[in-house]
Amino acid sequence: MRHEIADCVCSGSGRGLHIREGFNQMAISRGHRFPVEFADAFPLGLVLVGEVAPDNEYQSREDRAAGRPVRQRMDELTGKRQWKATVTDPDEQNAKRASFEITFLADVQPVPTTAEVLPGVRPIELDGMTAEPRVAGNGEYKYQSYSFRATGFRAAGAAANPRKTSESTTKAA
Repeated sequence: MRHEIADCVCSGSGRGLHIREGFNQMAISRGHRFPVEFADAFPLGLVLVGEVAPDNEYQSREDRAAGRPVRQRMDELTGKRQWKATVTDPDEQNAKRASFEITFLADVQPVPTTAEVLPGVRPIELDGMTAEPRVAGNGEYKYQSYSFRATGFRAAGAAANPRKTSESTTKAA
């Protein structure tokens, strides 16, 4: 039995599929990071909860007892240090999916550009965002999700929420 799929010539005998040499490349490799604009991914913005912290590798009890230093994770593609922060998406309807971790790729710790609105809570916008598709969930309740990465923070613009600026102008008048 012989099948031609796109530019790939495959043959199978019921026990497995054999792909002819030179045709085993996929169009998009696993782990591909798609560039995405912040406003497209999060139309209502994000809220940073807590602080940005180093994303450290796991350290076993034996490593701690031996006094080995904690190592910060490095990104495989860029070679930059990884930092983690917990954010909340106010546009997400499902409460369990509204808060998640975002990974920052930077040589030095990214610092938010906005002031806190409550202790430990501040609105943010991100620069240099990428999204990597992944499968999330448990058992038969799986769904498509994304791992978001960013290179840093950008100053939150007033254009991100036009309703807020129009309300404040009406109150001033």
